[in-house]
Amino acid sequence: MAKIEVPAEPKVASPERVAAFHTGISAESRAAAYLMAKGYRILARRYRTPHGEIDIVARRRNLIAFVEVKARATLDDAAFAVTPRQQQRIIDAAQGWLAAHPEHAEFELRFDAMLIAPKRLPRHVLAAFDAST
Repeated sequence: MAKIEVPAEPKVASPERVAAFHTGISAESRAAAYLMAKGYRILARRYRTPHGEIDIVARRRNLIAFVEVKARATLDDAAFAVTPRQQQRIIDAAQGWLAAHPEHAEFELRFDAMLIAPKRLPRHVLAAFDAST
């Protein structure tokens, strides 16, 4: 007798995870708009590598900024959410992005944070961390 395979139930995200995802997408859009207003050109959004994800890769003149976007209830909470472990993942992902885009290898590189909170302008933290940590 043939065995009948039943497809696995699709994973359904909890309402909290869905809300967090939409908050993150909205925050990234706000951050990208803010960067463009400051003269940056967005090269990539949500760039994924096996090592991690970069929320925004932006260029201004000879500078490439790898930007981590954090949305929290307050700007201070957002700042504390950029953990050392996340910083290392972003650094590793940036190396992957640079390997895929060697035309930018000679540019100045910087790791920024964009902090997003309700009813506040985004806060752009230049050089929030560096690759030597």
